[in-house]
Amino acid sequence: MKHKIVVIGGYGQVGQVVCRRLGGLFPGKVYAAGRSLGKAEAFASSTGGAVLPLRMDVHASLDASFPDETALIVMCMDQEDTGFVEQCLANGIHYIDLSASYRFLSKVRSLGTKGLASRSVSVLSVGLAPGLTNLLAKQCAEELDEVRGLDLFLMLGLGDRHGKAAIEWMVDHLNVSFPVREGGLDIEAVSFSDGLTTSFPGKTGRRRTYRFPFADQRVVPDTLGIDTASTRICFDSVWATETIARLRKLGALRVLRHRAARGMVVGLFRKLRLGSDACVAKASAEGTIGGREIRFECSIQGRREFEITGEIAAFVAQSLYTREYRPGVYHIEELFRPMAVIEALGDLVAFEQKTSLAHRP
Repeated sequence: MKHKIVVIGGYGQVGQVVCRRLGGLFPGKVYAAGRSLGKAEAFASSTGGAVLPLRMDVHASLDASFPDETALIVMCMDQEDTGFVEQCLANGIHYIDLSASYRFLSKVRSLGTKGLASRSVSVLSVGLAPGLTNLLAKQCAEELDEVRGLDLFLMLGLGDRHGKAAIEWMVDHLNVSFPVREGGLDIEAVSFSDGLTTSFPGKTGRRRTYRFPFADQRVVPDTLGIDTASTRICFDSVWATETIARLRKLGALRVLRHRAARGMVVGLFRKLRLGSDACVAKASAEGTIGGREIRFECSIQGRREFEITGEIAAFVAQSLYTREYRPGVYHIEELFRPMAVIEALGDLVAFEQKTSLAHRP
C-alpha cells in the first residue's frame, strides 16, 4: 500500500520545515531522505518519531519495494536531469519540485506531454519565486479582464538564513544572459541590469530592482497567457543591491567563473548579515477592466524565506496526499487558487492588493 511521503533533502533547511509540518499531520509516514543517513537520523530523532530517516540517492535506481510503498516525493534538492522524476512518474508516485531553474522545470514539464504522467500528479514552481510569485501573477490575471504586461518583484533579506544550495544558485546567476517574454517574443536580458524602481508594502518603501532569471517570468506567459512578463530582484540592503549592479556593469562579476572566486563569494553570502530576514514578493500588472486602463498590484510580505517555502511545499504535499487531482504535470498556479495558498500560510505572511488607474504614455 502506498503510504510513505519521502522528502528528499529532508534534513536541509527547507526540508526540515516540510518534514515537521507533514510529520505533525501524518506521523510515522514522513521520511527525511538524503545520501547521509547520519544526518537524516539526527534530524528524525528531534521529531520524536513523527519523521523517520531514510538513506536515498536520486542518482541510483529505485529499490524494488519503493514504488509500492511511496505515495509522494517532495524534492528539496536541485537536479540537472529528469531520470529520477521519470522513475517516479512511471511508478505512479506523486512528485513536487522546489527547483528555481527554468531549464530543469521545462524538462519536467515536457514529460507530461510525452504521456509519462498518466498515473500521478507533479507540481512544479513550489516556493517563494517561483511559487508565490506565480500565484500573485494569477491573482492579477483573475482581477483584470486582460493583462497587457506583468512585472514581478522580489526583495530578499540578507539577514535571513539562506541555505547553501540557494546561495550557490543565486551566485551562479548574478551575471548571466537569459530570455524573457516581451510582446509575445523572447528577448535577451542580463542579470542585475535594466533597473526599475517600485514601491514595496510596509516600511520598505521604494527600491530599485534589477532583472534576475527566476523561472516564473518564463512560466506565467504560457500558463496565464501573458505576452509581457519580467522578474526583478533587490536585497533589503540598498548598498548590497547597488554594489552588485555596479560590479556587473563594470564586468567585475566575470571573476565568478573561477571556482575559487565563486567559493569565496558563496562563503561571504553565507556569513553576511547586512539586513533583516524580511522578504517581499509583489506582482504589478497593467490591463483593462470594463474597457478602462487599470493597474492592479498585489503583494505578500513576511520573514524567513526558507520557512515560507517549506510551508508552501507542505501545503501542496498535504493536498496531493489527501485529495484526488487529474494526473499531469502542473505549475502551482495551474492547480491552486492564490488565496488558498496564501491563507494556508497564516501569520507567516501579510497580503495586500490595490487597484488604480493606469497612466499610459
